[in-house]
Amino acid sequence: MTPQPETADAVEFPVDTIRPLLLEEFAVIDSLVAGLDGDEWFTPTNLPGWTVKDIMAHLIGTESMLAGIDAPHVNIDVHALPHVRNEIGAFNEHWVESLRGTPGAEVLEHYRQIVARRTEQLSAMTQEDFAAPADTPVGRATYGRFMRIRVFDCWLHELDIRDAIGEPGDEGGPRAELGSAEIFGAVPFVFGKLGKAPDGARITVELTGALARTIHVEVDGRAAAVPALSGPATTTIAMDSGLFVRLAGGRVRAVDRLDEITLGGDTAVGRRLVENLAFTI
Repeated sequence: MTPQPETADAVEFPVDTIRPLLLEEFAVIDSLVAGLDGDEWFTPTNLPGWTVKDIMAHLIGTESMLAGIDAPHVNIDVHALPHVRNEIGAFNEHWVESLRGTPGAEVLEHYRQIVARRTEQLSAMTQEDFAAPADTPVGRATYGRFMRIRVFDCWLHELDIRDAIGEPGDEGGPRAELGSAEIFGAVPFVFGKLGKAPDGARITVELTGALARTIHVEVDGRAAAVPALSGPATTTIAMDSGLFVRLAGGRVRAVDRLDEITLGGDTAVGRRLVENLAFTI
C-alpha cells in the first residue's frame, strides 16, 4: 500500500505513530541477535568493514548520542578507514571501534541498557517535543523527522542483520512502511540528481513484494513525483521492493542483480538510474 499524502492540517511526524514503531524496532533487533553465539556476532554484513556486532555498536552509538552521551575516544584515526566517507561515518566508527573488542553478549547488554534509557526519554515526549527544531542526518528539521529517520536506519540495519545471518522475516508492515518513507520520498532526488534523468523523461517504477507500489516520476527542469504520467513512460523499471530497498541503501549493486531487474523503454536511462539508486550516508 502506498502511503497517502498528508492533509495540510495533519501532523507531519506524529509522536503516537513514530514512537511505538521505533520501540518495536528496537525490540525486533534485540530478539534477532539474542540467540547469536560467539562466532555469529562476527558474521560480515553488506556494510563494508562491519560485522553484525559492529552494526549493534553503531545503533548503541546513535542512541547514546540522542541520550546525551559523548562518543568515546579511540586510538586510531577513524577518518583514515576506507569505508568512512564523511563526519557522520567517522562518528559512527568511534562507537564501532570502542566496542570492537567487547564480546557480543556484552554488546547486547549495552544495547539493552541504552534502549531502556531511550525508551524512558521517548515515553515522556509530547507532540510539541516532536515538532521542535533539531539537527538531523538530513540537515535542520524536527525531532520527529529525526525519529522517523531512526526507524528507517534501525529497520534497514535489521535487514542487514537478517541478510548476514540468513534469518528472513516479513519485510512489510507498519515499521517497513514508515522506515521506507525515507527511501520512497527521496526517489525524485535520486533519479534527478544522482541518476541524471534527462529533461522530459517520464519514468514508472513497478515494485512487487512486501512494499509493492507504483512510482511515477517526471522531469521538467527537475524531477518530481507525480500521481500519473502526462504521457507514455519513456523508461520503465520493475523489481522486487526488497531489492529496491537494498539498492537505495547501498547494500548491493545493480550490476550484480540485473537479472532481477526488468527495464523498458529507454533502457540506457533505466540502467543508469538503477545503478545510482544508493543515497544513504
